[in-house]
Amino acid sequence: MNYLYDMNFLSHYYFDKTNLNSNVVVGTVLPDLVKNANKAWNLYPQKNEAFANSNTALNEILIGWKRHLKVDLLFHSSTFFTTQTAALKQLLLPILIDSPVRPSFLAHIGLELVIDHLLVCEKKLDIKQFYEHLNNIDDCLLDDFFRLNGLKETEKFFKFFNSFKTSEYLYSYEKPENISYALQRICMRLWAHPFSEETVSLLTEKLQIFIKMIKKDYLSIFIEIELKLNEK
Repeated sequence: MNYLYDMNFLSHYYFDKTNLNSNVVVGTVLPDLVKNANKAWNLYPQKNEAFANSNTALNEILIGWKRHLKVDLLFHSSTFFTTQTAALKQLLLPILIDSPVRPSFLAHIGLELVIDHLLVCEKKLDIKQFYEHLNNIDDCLLDDFFRLNGLKETEKFFKFFNSFKTSEYLYSYEKPENISYALQRICMRLWAHPFSEETVSLLTEKLQIFIKMIKKDYLSIFIEIELKLNEK
């Protein structure tokens, strides 16, 4: 299965890496899991919170879902995001001259995956524990969550979800060349022939340069977001 992987699962998990509640943890990555399963699906449980009022487990998933949305908003509106996507875009421009891929798009997704790469390489979280949370959640509970929010084709989600869990693809983020591969797969969903083989190789080189550029200070964005998440 070709995953979309334009979402930073591990960066979202970072903020709940010590949380023992699998319902909340899965909720924090559920919006991206849904979009990976089918990019046409649009769920807005945060606008219909009454469905979870009488069910603690459903409410826990909703808490995680809303946390995901807040983290995304804080990240994409940050100076860090603006500055680093601009820096990565400048690195990528020379290798995209003959490519249909938009440099701004690739820089956006590239930054997110590079951050996940650094979290893996520097062992800032436990990927095994993340997958344990995914395996711990009750599929019937997730099915109820979806159906109460208008998603009826749940079998399609669980087909993706089971494949996502068994592949354990996130372990591969340790190698920069796998980030390039993931970016290529993402772009292939939008452009038939996004990169030549040479461009993929050059992309890995550019990503390695960028990784060195942000390695020292990338955790600053997590500190910034965590402070805002904890504000009353």
